Amino acid sequence: MPTLDRKDDVFVLDLGDGENRFHPDWIASVQVALDAVEKAKGPRALVTCATGKFYSTGLDLEWLLAHPDQQQDYVNSVHGLLARMLTLPMITVAALQGHTFAAGAMFSLAHDFRIMRADRGFWCLPEADIDIPFTTGMSALIQARLSPRTAHQAMLTAHRYGGTDAATADIVDQAVSEHALGPAAHQLAHAHSAKAGDTLHTIKNRMYIRVVNALHQTLSPHS
Repeated sequence: MPTLDRKDDVFVLDLGDGENRFHPDWIASVQVALDAVEKAKGPRALVTCATGKFYSTGLDLEWLLAHPDQQQDYVNSVHGLLARMLTLPMITVAALQGHTFAAGAMFSLAHDFRIMRADRGFWCLPEADIDIPFTTGMSALIQARLSPRTAHQAMLTAHRYGGTDAATADIVDQAVSEHALGPAAHQLAHAHSAKAGDTLHTIKNRMYIRVVNALHQTLSPHS
């Protein structure tokens, strides 16, 4: 399960040491961690990371198949998490040490910056291959955070981007070695920690108002 730590003015949220799928309990744990980060005072920024082979592989499809009557509430909770991360009142950095797939990739896009290992792991939106369409809110998020060319390729072809390719496509801001990943993410977050607060929150909300509105729409059969 996710754990929250703090190093000086940078909070570090470790998403876990498994596939870090979006199980309802996992989502609730992340939300509790974000509550703590938001309630903190003074300069602060947030780095998310994970331990092991995966950053996150996205939706917990096994749980969802076992609870079809809760599909709407579940997807709305995922949308809520993406919208909250996108507009968090501080700078956020995703340190992608491993595979970052599907809703996990979208979660990374909801951060202000992304740094990825250059030598291992893939960033991928596999929905076209697994026959699951993007919701309207997810599509809005992806298209707001990627260039039209990259969004087109990523969404329609399910291309797997290694770290270097992801940096070239501007999916991530940097591709670095395994040992440089944590320090680079911490340094970037720390450099902007003084910006935390209401003004940054307002800027983000106004910048991404269409995405936030799309994510907050109640799920429908055509979402």
